[in-house]
Amino acid sequence: MRWIKAALFGMLGGLVAALLMTTTMLILRYVFGMPIPAELLGDRIAPTMPVNEFLSLMARIGGYNKLKMFGVRSVLQGQLGVGLGFGLLYGLLTEWARGRSSDPDRPRTPRPSVLLVVAAGVLAWLVSIVGFWPVLDTNFRGFPTVWAVLATMLGLAVSYGVFGASMVALYGWSTSRRSLSASATDGQRIGRRAALTLGVGVAAGIVGGGLLRRLYTLATFSYDGLRLRGTVVTPITPNDQFYCVTKNVVDPSVWKPVWGLRIDGLVENSRTYDFDEIAAMPSIDQETTLMCISNGVGDGLISNAKWRGVPLRDLIGQAGPQDGVVEALLHGADGYSDSVAIEKALETTTLVVYEMNGEPLPERHGYPVRLIVPGLFGEKNIKWVTRVELVDHDAKGFYEQQGWGPSFVVPVRSRFFGPDRSKPFPIGQPITFTGIAFAGNRGISKVEVSTDDGRTWSEATIDYRGGPTTWVLWSHEFSPEEAGDRRAVVRATDGAGEAQITRYRGIVPGGSTGLHRVPYVVSA
Repeated sequence: MRWIKAALFGMLGGLVAALLMTTTMLILRYVFGMPIPAELLGDRIAPTMPVNEFLSLMARIGGYNKLKMFGVRSVLQGQLGVGLGFGLLYGLLTEWARGRSSDPDRPRTPRPSVLLVVAAGVLAWLVSIVGFWPVLDTNFRGFPTVWAVLATMLGLAVSYGVFGASMVALYGWSTSRRSLSASATDGQRIGRRAALTLGVGVAAGIVGGGLLRRLYTLATFSYDGLRLRGTVVTPITPNDQFYCVTKNVVDPSVWKPVWGLRIDGLVENSRTYDFDEIAAMPSIDQETTLMCISNGVGDGLISNAKWRGVPLRDLIGQAGPQDGVVEALLHGADGYSDSVAIEKALETTTLVVYEMNGEPLPERHGYPVRLIVPGLFGEKNIKWVTRVELVDHDAKGFYEQQGWGPSFVVPVRSRFFGPDRSKPFPIGQPITFTGIAFAGNRGISKVEVSTDDGRTWSEATIDYRGGPTTWVLWSHEFSPEEAGDRRAVVRATDGAGEAQITRYRGIVPGGSTGLHRVPYVVSA
């Protein structure tokens, strides 16, 4: 019975200690933006998965949001499971060491037990640092890179320390200094202390559960995958309707006073800019359309906005880039990274922006500062940017490591939005098809529409042309002369005269191509 009790009390102590550790992690996440292991593990594993396996896993689980929830839930459950297992080992070791002691009162915490806790804590911390090293610069409050790394390391140390100290204190206190085979009076005292230990666990669970619920309300589930829908598209997309894709469970909520943008790597003078320094520089207003690489033919992961910021080349120029620079490796506060060729980084249209449609950047779109890189898919337009590192090699970004690319240049794309085709159109009455066309930073020279599934084509009217880095809005009116089921097709040509690719290709690995076709019915 003594060993059974030791195992049970050890498991109870381990579970409660794990709850206290998890609650500590959630407090540090909520207050200081220190990432929890579930976030670090997801960001560490996701880039190593081949893109087709990653998308297949998403499909099996039910989408990106459910995959995120599954990952967080699994790691949190794993932490409690590890706590139970470690508690079992700790309880048995402690009772074994107590049995070998010459002290009649049996020491509360024998030396071997202390050594086990210290060794396990140090080992767990070292393994975490090594395993999470590529993403240790994650800090959802926007700490500068070096401070973010130190904060994450400190947060893990504090959390593991809480577990170890709680394990030692709870087991030693709940089992007293006597063995678990003591008298009935001592047994009653141990039972009461075990109940109090359980109460501590319940309290920790309530606090941790409250923090989880609060973080859930801040989570990205309500807007991750937001896309343009409906039959009407405005030239400028309102901020709250702008498409959004994010890898995060909870996006950064950056503290502007602690945020900084560091330019380093192969430069003569590393430099960190605070927000006020960037905002005081001569600014540029630029209209630019962004599109996700996952935007399939006819999908709505595309939007257009007016941005205000400063050319990235001005910041890099002040740092003095050295010879041999190949790419600019971009880092975000959420641990995301990606890269662009140095030539692209130095283009005058590549901006460090802090306003979107005349307002400060919304948090979901990169507050306080993000990058706009016209002509490349959205994943290259880093949000919550904290560091630009100039490197002399081809650096692979978060998704590029999965196998996306190698080209991230937006191809010529076009699609229909209107009109509403849910009801038949009367024969002889005019129908106005509307939509968009986009070619990255190459502009659109013309849009053509076929109302008979590609047999004949007519040039559409360009109703809105913002500039070479934006989409165009087009329309085409015609009156059907025959009743029946029909299909319309649209195609576009970019500003350099390159026609839209007609061959269909899925989103993997370099973005989708093909023509958008829509059915419509003409009634007699």
